[in-house]
Amino acid sequence: METRSITAEVRMAPRMTEDPAQLVPELAEVSAALFRATGNGSVPRTTISLVQLRAGQIVGSTYLTVLHTGFLRKAGESEERITSVASWADSPYFTGAERAALALVEAVLQPSVHGERVSDELYGRATEHYDARALATLMFAIGQVNFFIAVALIAKPVPGRSFTDPWQ
Repeated sequence: METRSITAEVRMAPRMTEDPAQLVPELAEVSAALFRATGNGSVPRTTISLVQLRAGQIVGSTYLTVLHTGFLRKAGESEERITSVASWADSPYFTGAERAALALVEAVLQPSVHGERVSDELYGRATEHYDARALATLMFAIGQVNFFIAVALIAKPVPGRSFTDPWQ
């Protein structure tokens, strides 16, 4: 197994030089359907972006953290909210609904020493803020970012490049 020194510079080139979407064109349909499903308006787009930013942070994907940080900036979110996503539990910048969403993505992506990842208590807190359709949409938003986590970690697109052109 090859290891990289933490002081070594990271190259700005994708690991996979061919665009996976061009290699598997069926991906475009799946991706478009996921974006339509999560963009149905039942959960604010900002909340979805906060959740997806947190997912990128949890899995250690610079590509996803840069991408979702950019989406949040374009949506007019404050730097305080964006930068405190990593420490949301101690941050005063999030609503109860956003906190429930952030707790859900953490529960899904991180192992639990106490058994079930998404406890009945956490599910109950989420239902206090989201109706059934919104909760389903939030689940799909977490699934959507999980779908792209594999691409981000395996193919390693270049952070900061256009969402549609990270492979050059």
